[in-house]
Amino acid sequence: MSAEKPTILVVDDDPELLQLVRILLARAGFEALTALDVPAARTMLSSGSLPDVLVLDIMLPGVSGIEFLEELRAIADFDSLPILMLSALADQQQIRAALDRGADRYLTKPYVASSLVSMVREILSSERGARSSAR
Repeated sequence: MSAEKPTILVVDDDPELLQLVRILLARAGFEALTALDVPAARTMLSSGSLPDVLVLDIMLPGVSGIEFLEELRAIADFDSLPILMLSALADQQQIRAALDRGADRYLTKPYVASSLVSMVREILSSERGARSSAR
């Protein structure tokens, strides 16, 4: 979305957490966009320019993060979009399900701020992240 800074779209239904994550990512040199639910994220993703990374909470109102992940991975335009799943669920089956459905990484809440930034940087330097940035 931005030619200067990598753009990170964060989808979470907790407005306070979104504000903290936006500040954290901005301080780390990223452009952070936020959405409170899947319909808002769909609108942002359909705007024409994709973020460099999508950070997606699993437990969202209406459509879950896993359902949205599956929806995105079924659309060719989103094949190269790196997706980091966030969740308070640290269950190994839940983590495996997210990764099997196309998530690039999985981070459990609560997380240390540096862990989120490190994981976003790691994703951006990965093969899918490089393809995402080249769009």
